[in-house]
Amino acid sequence: MNKFSGEHKDTLGAPLCPCRHYDDKAAEAQQGFWNCPCVPMRERKECHCMLFLTPENDFAGQDQTITLEEIRETTSNM
Repeated sequence: MNKFSGEHKDTLGAPLCPCRHYDDKAAEAQQGFWNCPCVPMRERKECHCMLFLTPENDFAGQDQTITLEEIRETTSNM
């Protein structure tokens, strides 16, 4: 989840798509439906950018923190 979606989840209770402009972010977050304009999401409820994951997704988790060491380890072979 990118920085802005994480902040939205913390402050508004729901992530909002960073690709879209919202006149009232709080109202959008309260509506509780997918706020993503991407075709895969609209048509198949698939999030290709991994910002919106269902709880059963292998990449979903409860922990929203990552250490610098985890980043280095993950990106060392890139």
